[in-house]
Amino acid sequence: MSTTQRSTGVGRRFLDRLFVTGTVIEIEAITPRMRRVRIGGDAVRGLGRLPGQQVRVHVGDLLSPRMWIRPGDLLRTYSVWWYDPVVGELDLCVMDHGEGPGARWGRDLTVGREVRFGKPEGKFTLRPDAPYHVFAGEETAAVAIGAMLAALPADAAVYGAVETATPEDRLPLARGAELVLPLRGAASAAASAVLLDAVRGLELPTEPGIAYVAGEAKTVQSIREHLVVDRGWPRRSVLTKPFWTPGKKGME
Repeated sequence: MSTTQRSTGVGRRFLDRLFVTGTVIEIEAITPRMRRVRIGGDAVRGLGRLPGQQVRVHVGDLLSPRMWIRPGDLLRTYSVWWYDPVVGELDLCVMDHGEGPGARWGRDLTVGREVRFGKPEGKFTLRPDAPYHVFAGEETAAVAIGAMLAALPADAAVYGAVETATPEDRLPLARGAELVLPLRGAASAAASAVLLDAVRGLELPTEPGIAYVAGEAKTVQSIREHLVVDRGWPRRSVLTKPFWTPGKKGME
């Protein structure tokens, strides 16, 4: 065995200690631009994920010298759509939104492909004891919102708005019939007046609950300010997660 092969083997064992390694076992197109990717394996069991959390996926090879030239192309963050800690399987929903490293990685995935990622993380998670729950976001937030909706008990009070460009872009959200589902058409999702107006139109109880607001940074900010300034909510009752904004690859 050559020195390069031995180093590669040692390197991969080292990465397996630091990160979770699984295998793609199923791929399904759930919208025209979104693929559901199921990843399984022994290392995927018992990860302790909370609804709304995300994982950092290696969309490039950390052992490749090319990654040292463009380290920003190595990782992309995806919210966990579904997880079974006993069986050891989780679903990620990967959006095809152009020619970036994450989009190319998602398009190239095939069943049997190895995937390496970090353990679930993040504080944008469900607060199950809240008196009621308000959700607001667009396509990039819909996966985290869907995971939280699916985890709520049947008697939990739910309000919210999830914006998409077209009806075909809507994910199959649990309790989606209880949400407003505005369409922005060809308008930008950045600083979205469509989503803000939909949240303004929600008939909420007088007392604040917990709001989960995610997606484009300026839209997230405007909705938070509406809830805090116009409706008088405490800032701690509005959980926010800006995933992106124009001109930036990510907000992580």
